Amino acid sequence: MTQEVRVRYAPSPTGQLHIGGARTALFNYLYARHYDGKFIIRIEDTDTERNIESGELSQLENLTWLGIHHDESIDIGGEYGPYRQTERLDLYKKYADEMLEKGHAYKCFCTPEELEAKRDAQKASGIAAPMYDGTCRHLTAEEVAEKEAAGMTYSIRMRVPENITYTIEDLVRGVVTFESKDIGDWVMVKTNGIPTYNFAVVVDDHLMKISHVFRGEEHLTNTPKQLMIFDVFGWEHPQFGHMTLIVNEDRKKLSKRDESIIQFISQYKELGYLPEAMFNFFALLGWSPGGEEEIFSHDELVRLFDETRLSKSPSMFDTNKLTWVNNQYIKKLSLEEVIDLTLPHLQAAGLVPEKMSEQEQTWVHDLIALYQGQLSFGAEIVDLSAQFFQDTVEYDEQATEILSGEQVPEVMASLKNQLETLEVFDAPSIKAAIKAVQKETGHKGKNLFMPVRVVATGQTSGPELPDAIALIGKEKILQRVEKFAK
Repeated sequence: MTQEVRVRYAPSPTGQLHIGGARTALFNYLYARHYDGKFIIRIEDTDTERNIESGELSQLENLTWLGIHHDESIDIGGEYGPYRQTERLDLYKKYADEMLEKGHAYKCFCTPEELEAKRDAQKASGIAAPMYDGTCRHLTAEEVAEKEAAGMTYSIRMRVPENITYTIEDLVRGVVTFESKDIGDWVMVKTNGIPTYNFAVVVDDHLMKISHVFRGEEHLTNTPKQLMIFDVFGWEHPQFGHMTLIVNEDRKKLSKRDESIIQFISQYKELGYLPEAMFNFFALLGWSPGGEEEIFSHDELVRLFDETRLSKSPSMFDTNKLTWVNNQYIKKLSLEEVIDLTLPHLQAAGLVPEKMSEQEQTWVHDLIALYQGQLSFGAEIVDLSAQFFQDTVEYDEQATEILSGEQVPEVMASLKNQLETLEVFDAPSIKAAIKAVQKETGHKGKNLFMPVRVVATGQTSGPELPDAIALIGKEKILQRVEKFAK
């Protein structure tokens, strides 16, 4: 590309980093890195009433945690700052005044009550998409001066050109056209002097030399309003790419109120998901590298990213796929890294003390090692290992059915005898003891191993059985076998 690639992610600090925002940031980031460009984070904080104190920090910290590193923003600066919109109000005023002077915009003195009445009247007459009726569009300079002298507040509206077709070559959707007749004169600057999104974003994108904009398809309807501003000043607009919606497993648009999906990146971080796995998963949420491979490193995704392979269909947020991807990454960790990932969760659950003896540490580390291959995320260790911290086990319906087998009492009696005689209670010795039970009773396969597992752990599946029994301990296992016998 001859033009320097400069892309931006522009969140509002009205909440924590959401999975939709994270995906938007990621695709912009991959595009920038693929073409050796710059990735900018701009904070669009003009909705002052909804901003929250931790909003900016959540965006920056969680994006960095994911491995999405920015080149310019509020924290590190850059030559196109400031990077917070409330610090750029003088710039918006300058361009709004210029548009007023040249007649591309006008002052609107309609009150909120009057505007609401107009909307209600249009809806009542059958107009599905009400638009401003242009009451103030044709006010003379004298009428404007009179209203201002009377102390009336005003907003500034864009004077929408008549009979204009706006066209973009969307990087995802191809050619998209809009007609100006479908858009009413819209508010550029509110009565409090704060610019609206569609005005401020154009000024910022131009002054920051943004070359490409990847954003969600909900912004598609904003595009013609923004093109109007670009045209008024004779500025070249960025290339747009409107990414498809993220939907849940019911194929419904993802909502922040959807409790079937964890919504915020900080929650995944707290649960013990790996940032590399999240990066990998989000990259495949609406984009495909081709082929069957699904696990890629950060650098591989940067190298492979191709905007022409962005999906035109909604992207399903598959939680099972995410846990599978995360499991693939956990399997590749060293045991020390898995311990660092999981131990805090065992401690937070009160299962493991903060300070441990060397013997206790060895036991806990062996326990964690037992589950490395199964773990989908760090916090899962608490549920997976529950049987190791219980004095007794409860049997669910499936377990009860297994224990109703006619061979089970004989298997348990033989197991009890074999385990009682063990002087060394480790996995190899336990494996040999179970082998002896098989030889003594003649039962093998599921008829042997499933009852032993259920009585020992209360579960029908899990890690290697001898390893699990060794960690549970001789005394506790014999108690469980005796309880079953009674």
